Amino acid sequence: MQRKPGGVVVITGGSAGVGRATAKAFAREGYNVGLIARGRDGLEGAKREVEDLGTQCRDYRADVASAAAIEDAADYFERELGPIDIWVNNAMTSVLAPVKETTAEEFRRVTEVTYLGYVHGTLAALHRMLPRDEGVIIQVGSALAYRSIPLQAAYCAAKHAILGFTESLRTELLHDKSGVHVKMAHLPAVNTPQFRWVRSKLPNKAQPLAPVFQPEVPAEAITWLAHSKRDELYVGWPAVKAIWGGQIAPRWLDHYLARNAYQSQQTDEPEDPGRADNLFEPVPGDHDTHGVFDERSRDFSWQLGVTTHRKLLTGVMGGAAAVAAGVMAVTRAGNGRENR
Repeated sequence: MQRKPGGVVVITGGSAGVGRATAKAFAREGYNVGLIARGRDGLEGAKREVEDLGTQCRDYRADVASAAAIEDAADYFERELGPIDIWVNNAMTSVLAPVKETTAEEFRRVTEVTYLGYVHGTLAALHRMLPRDEGVIIQVGSALAYRSIPLQAAYCAAKHAILGFTESLRTELLHDKSGVHVKMAHLPAVNTPQFRWVRSKLPNKAQPLAPVFQPEVPAEAITWLAHSKRDELYVGWPAVKAIWGGQIAPRWLDHYLARNAYQSQQTDEPEDPGRADNLFEPVPGDHDTHGVFDERSRDFSWQLGVTTHRKLLTGVMGGAAAVAAGVMAVTRAGNGRENR
C-alpha cells in the first residue's frame, strides 16, 4: 500500500488514552483528524493538542452505540475535512466484576459500545470508502480477543466478537477485490485513564495486568499498520505470549489465570464504591492520554520495533553476514599462504 502524506483519519474514543495518543501520532504525519467521543471536556483537550501539531481537527460528541449518530459524525467530518482515508475504531467500555455479579443490562451496554460500536463505525466507513474503492479501517483489538481472563467477561466477549466480525468482512472484501482494507492491532495492557473511570465491583482499585505499556506504543503500531500490507499486528511481546499461550496450552493457562489474575488486576488500595463511572454517561473532565501507572509503564516495545523494522533488520543482518563471510574467506586465504 502506497504511503501518502496527510489525509483524513477518524478515531472513535479519541478523547483519551490510546485514541488520543493515536490522534496525535497521525497529526504528526500530517493527517487532519476527526475525533468521536461522548465527553466534551476530553474532546476539547484532545482537539487542542492535535491542532498544536499543525493540522486541522474536528470533534463530534456521539455515543458509538448509536449507528445513526456515527453516520451523522462521518457526514460532518467529510464536509469539514474531506474524504475519510482511515477510520480507527477504538471506543470501549467495560465492567470489572465476576460474571455472577454482572447484570444483563451491564453486559448489553458493554456489547453495544465495545462490539456494536465497532460495527457502526465500520459500516459508516464502508458506506464512504467502497464507492471510492479505497480506504483503511483499523480495529483496535486486544490479546483478550484470543485469550479471555477472569473479571472481564463482558469486555473479552466483545473483543472476541470484533475479531470474528473483522475476519468475515476481510474475506468479503477479498472476494470483491476491493481496494478497502480492514486490519486489527491487538494490544497488551496499556496505561490509560480507563482504570479510574471503568465500572468496577472489585474490592480494590483496578489495575492493568503487568507488564504495562504507555499509550504511545499502540499509537505507533496503529499508524504503522495503516500504511502496511499486514492485516493483523500483535503489539508487544506480552500480547504475543498471551495469544500463543492460549493456543498451545489453554487448559494450563485457565488454571494459571484462576490462581493469579484476580489479585493481579487490583491494587492494594480499596475501591470507592460511590465513585462515578463511564458505563452509561461520560465522567466529566479532561482525562488526558495516560493513566495513573506511569512509573511502571514501558514507553518502548522491542517486539514492535523488530516487527515494524523487519526489512531494515534483515538488510543489516544480511550485510553483517556478508562481511563475516568475507572476513572468514580472507582469513582462510591467509592461513593457506602461511601453510605453503
